[in-house]
Amino acid sequence: MNDPQRTTHFGYRDVPEADKARLVGEVFSSVAGRYDLMNDLMSFGLHRLWKRYFVGTSGVRAGDAVLDLAGGTGDIAALLLPKVGPGGRIVVGDINGEMLRVGRDRLTDRGQVQGLAYTQLDAEALPFPDASFDCVTMAFGLRNVTHKDRALAEIHRVLKIGGRALVLEFSAVRAECLKPLYDFHSFQVLPRLGALFAGDADSYRYLAESIRRHPDQATLKGMMEAAGFARVDVRNLSAGIVAIHRGYRV
Repeated sequence: MNDPQRTTHFGYRDVPEADKARLVGEVFSSVAGRYDLMNDLMSFGLHRLWKRYFVGTSGVRAGDAVLDLAGGTGDIAALLLPKVGPGGRIVVGDINGEMLRVGRDRLTDRGQVQGLAYTQLDAEALPFPDASFDCVTMAFGLRNVTHKDRALAEIHRVLKIGGRALVLEFSAVRAECLKPLYDFHSFQVLPRLGALFAGDADSYRYLAESIRRHPDQATLKGMMEAAGFARVDVRNLSAGIVAIHRGYRV
């Protein structure tokens, strides 16, 4: 439960904990219909390759039960569906109902219906029994969670023994020569593109700021270990602009 006396970050400003979920919800409700555009603007279109690599190296197999958190628009679920096959199942979970609606409609229009379920949920309090899933994925969502430690503990709880958690998230750029260019794109170019193409500079500014406030690779690795995950490893993509964290429940 959020403490009304405590504050947390919303981008580069502090807000009461109780307000963060609402504010994040307003951002994603605003951009839900333009989410692919948002990701293209933020990543120069590379998010499509990152997601394919993320799923391609996930180890998900036929018959697996997978929970895709922050999976609203269905990108990861669509890539996972052929891997789990007709004997598997994917639950797409998101705190934002508008994002879920966009994803459900998109996949339904493609004829991707069998084996998919959609649940509006809070990653800090998952509505599933212990040991429910073989794999939990979360792509570009953990940085928006108020209490990341609680979400990681919940992910650990709902995994079966031997199950794995996979987190794809923007991270800390490793190459010093890229940092000035990356900062310029994030804080100068991105809000202007958001205003031009989506009519919403503020949401894009928040998203850029949220990336900088997210724990770096080593810190998130330590948080996953503190939540109980074993054999946690980190794989940087595109010089650390994003990273995949993987951990197992043993």
